[in-house]
Amino acid sequence: MIAPSRHFHRLAWAAVLLALVVIVFGGFVRLSNAGLSCPDWPTCYGKATWPTQDHEIAAANAGYERIVEVSKAWREQFHRHIAALLGVLVLALALLAARKRKGGVGSVLAASALVGLSIPVYMGVGMAPNHELSVALWLAGELILLVQALRWSNVDAARLSTLLLMVIVFQAVLGMWTVIWLVKPVIVMAHLMGGLLTLSLLTWLAWKTTPWGPLVSAEAPRLRRLLWIGLVLLVVQIALGGWTSANYAALACGTDYPTCLGQWWPEQDYREGFILWRGIGVDYEGGVLDGPARVAIQMAHRLMAILVAGHLLVVAFKLLRSTGLRYSGGLLLVLLCAQVALGISNIVLGLPLWVAVAHNAGAAMLLFTVVGLLARLRAPE
Repeated sequence: MIAPSRHFHRLAWAAVLLALVVIVFGGFVRLSNAGLSCPDWPTCYGKATWPTQDHEIAAANAGYERIVEVSKAWREQFHRHIAALLGVLVLALALLAARKRKGGVGSVLAASALVGLSIPVYMGVGMAPNHELSVALWLAGELILLVQALRWSNVDAARLSTLLLMVIVFQAVLGMWTVIWLVKPVIVMAHLMGGLLTLSLLTWLAWKTTPWGPLVSAEAPRLRRLLWIGLVLLVVQIALGGWTSANYAALACGTDYPTCLGQWWPEQDYREGFILWRGIGVDYEGGVLDGPARVAIQMAHRLMAILVAGHLLVVAFKLLRSTGLRYSGGLLLVLLCAQVALGISNIVLGLPLWVAVAHNAGAAMLLFTVVGLLARLRAPE
């Protein structure tokens, strides 16, 4: 992959760093129970920021069912603002990558304009809210990006940059659904996975367009196969972690580890625990599942953690024994050990906020490391 401009990889790395910040801060918002602290979207109680003055708080309390909690509202709205800034960076990457394509810049701008127009139409700015038209405009913008991504090759990062813009737009929609569908677990989990997909694609893009990126090793083909398996296992584990958090099942076993509620295999209800769709209109804040269903989610997360940790441990030691890859192996090993320690600490310490946020950040860093290795590893020519 050839960088479409001299500074493209620098912009990509800035987007990677910001994506990490957005993911970690998003975890902080979710884990501090601030996900519904702004009852509307994309504003917060009708404001671009959030109510701070007494008269603003009084007006918001009179106009909305949810009472203003300033200490939480700023977290949710600030998260939206930094996510929007990430969207601007991704748009800039897409425009840079598409500028040498026929009609490239025009198509990216047209798609972005349609998506941007869908927001005031949804809000009813200067008109009655029209959700059907808003969805149509959003879908039209996404369709333009999809068609162009399929038409273009990835030799100059045009395809990947355009797909990234599609993903970031869909992430915004998932953020909206998180609010209007009252932190529905499947949407919360999808929003987390979408953020990590964004980070993964940006990581791949940044390494592929960085001149000093490749790692050459005779063991590359075998290591890449192991890393792909590790990536799949890690994605499943992160999804299970998101499902655990979204269903408030992190302390379903109390503070017992490695046992659960004083037993090695307590009562569990996997059928109830893994129903993805439960309709619309239910407020899921605090969770709606009974004890056995939450225990099933927690136990599934623990068992999968053993499989993921075992596989990545093997990968880390193989990297440590490979010439030129010892630093990467050491980094993977340190991150893996830290993540396991944080996961256990979450349970035995009763889910302290800073530990839970660090555990979320650890998952993102493991994903960043594995994807980065896949993007860089090459066999000798």
